[in-house]
Amino acid sequence: MLGAVRGYPRRAPLTLAYVCLLLVGHAWLGYVLSADQAASILGYLSTNLDNLQDHPLAALLGSVLLFAGTLTDVTSADFLGTLITLGLGVCCSLAWAEARWGRPRAVAVFLGGHVVATLLTAVVIAVALRRGWYPADVRHALDYGVSYGAQTVLAFGTPALPRRGRLPWAVFVLAWPLGGAAWDGPLPDFTTVGHLTAAALGFGLLGVPAFGRRRHLHRPELTA
Repeated sequence: MLGAVRGYPRRAPLTLAYVCLLLVGHAWLGYVLSADQAASILGYLSTNLDNLQDHPLAALLGSVLLFAGTLTDVTSADFLGTLITLGLGVCCSLAWAEARWGRPRAVAVFLGGHVVATLLTAVVIAVALRRGWYPADVRHALDYGVSYGAQTVLAFGTPALPRRGRLPWAVFVLAWPLGGAAWDGPLPDFTTVGHLTAAALGFGLLGVPAFGRRRHLHRPELTA
């Protein structure tokens, strides 16, 4: 375990730098800016329908520089979500992808999952609004963070586990977003739709030939 921690910067330097950036951004919003200033920034970077129509690039790229959750309220459901997305997703699965596939492909999986899942979820939201399945205020709901990208690499990292652990892991990746899902109609809330979409993308990428050749001859395990 100690050796894995010591070797982490060498195996996954880009992931480590990204995690540090996320932590700095979290501290900046939570402890440096006023509540109104933080709310204004989050409102601008939220990947809701209104923002995707007005400033899509700023929303898509800006939202992935932050994470939604808590590091201090350890008894809350938000902290569990932080452990899954930031801990298992970014710190472990993204680091594994970087070590196994190299930085370009790891970034492509993570960022591609974030962008594609966000855009597909936006399409679902637009259809659901027309059919009355979602309330109208979903158009400008607050939605930001790394969770869709993290969910994609969580699914994509399934081969890092021993064979007998892969099916339970896949079930976990698909099931955890449903644990807190809200159902107001035939669809769960849009964030649950986004997480399930991101997971499907991650599993689907495992069958893409571009990811069929490892960068290294050995297989690094998930880095704790």
